[in-house]
Amino acid sequence: MAHPIPAGQPVITPHLVIKGAAEAIEFYKEAFGAEEIYRMPFPDKDGTFKLGHAELKFGDSKLYLADEFPDYGSVGPANGGSPVVIHLAVTDVDAAFEKAVAAGAKVSMPPQDMFWGDRYGKLIDPFGHHWGISEHLEDLTPAEIEARMKEAFAGSPSCE
Repeated sequence: MAHPIPAGQPVITPHLVIKGAAEAIEFYKEAFGAEEIYRMPFPDKDGTFKLGHAELKFGDSKLYLADEFPDYGSVGPANGGSPVVIHLAVTDVDAAFEKAVAAGAKVSMPPQDMFWGDRYGKLIDPFGHHWGISEHLEDLTPAEIEARMKEAFAGSPSCE
């Protein structure tokens, strides 16, 4: 059984939204000695693939990165968006959402079971910061995640 917060997963992880995330990864590796852990391309509505998720390791810390996906409200600072999504790992994502909304957060994406094995949703706090909140449901290999992604995006122009 998967643990809601996997071993080695920080409770809070910065998640940068960047136009040109692949180039940023190479820069962070060269400039700061980051180690690339994982990279997953996602299909975009225009039929291309962009970097949907990547993980870098800096010593004992992690950093998540993704390309911009304007059609889904994910835009980086170069185009007027929020430069960071704060990723928060919790043991009960629905309870965390209920508590945050009661405190004044606005839901930008309600929690839902995602193809990568987490229940995940997004909020915007009263100060304009974006939060991605997740509860880990199942342990999957990169190949299993990729297969589920293809199934989730079946029928989109980039997956045909």
